[in-house]
Amino acid sequence: MLSILALVLAGTAMTRAVAGEVSIGVAANFTETARELAERFEAETGHTVSASFGSTGKLYAQIRNGAPFDVFMAADVQRPALIEKEQAGVPDTRFTYARGKLALWSPTPDAFDNAESYLTEQPFARLAIANPKTAPYGLAAQQVLEHLGHWQTLQGKLVRGDSIAQAFQFVVSRNAQAGFVALSQVKSWKEDGTLWNVPQAYYQPIDQQAILLNSGADKEAARAWMDFLTSDTAIAIIRNYGYDTAD
Repeated sequence: MLSILALVLAGTAMTRAVAGEVSIGVAANFTETARELAERFEAETGHTVSASFGSTGKLYAQIRNGAPFDVFMAADVQRPALIEKEQAGVPDTRFTYARGKLALWSPTPDAFDNAESYLTEQPFARLAIANPKTAPYGLAAQQVLEHLGHWQTLQGKLVRGDSIAQAFQFVVSRNAQAGFVALSQVKSWKEDGTLWNVPQAYYQPIDQQAILLNSGADKEAARAWMDFLTSDTAIAIIRNYGYDTAD
């Protein structure tokens, strides 16, 4: 019995010895999803995940300035493609892990019956969006407002968050009466409010790509994380938060 226990303890110690850590830079819209993914990944592999969240543009700038991430999980295609072009990422590791969806949301029940009329009539004092220059969801919001012909007329009422997380916080805190946010954020919030799933024809697809960075090329944990993102377990979690994934 003692010898069996010793073997079990030795095996546990060996697993801990080889387990590693992966550092990931993650687009803010994916915060809650990434946390659940990390919890499941750690349970399945013994590796640990260290995650930093922010706007895709700012994370990209941090990576180019030497931030020690192993994996970049952006909310667009452009920045990971730049990382690959600039040879800061491992070739042929870039892929789309999720397609995001934009929503107009207010925490106030029955804030609007018809979202397009709501945007036309503008009964609100403030409308939150993420910064279109750094956040892909902010760019998508701009595209929606341009499509509806309201981009210029709403300039005086727009409040811009550095990331989609900050834009969502503006709405949650009632500093803005409504805002364009990620559908996944509303699903995570799980409280009453008024929601409009923006037709995806109104904005360019929000394909969110991941790429293995050079600093993670030789790390088992980093490559394991990239593999995990394509697993059935990960795909189910991602879809549960309102994202689409590749078939």
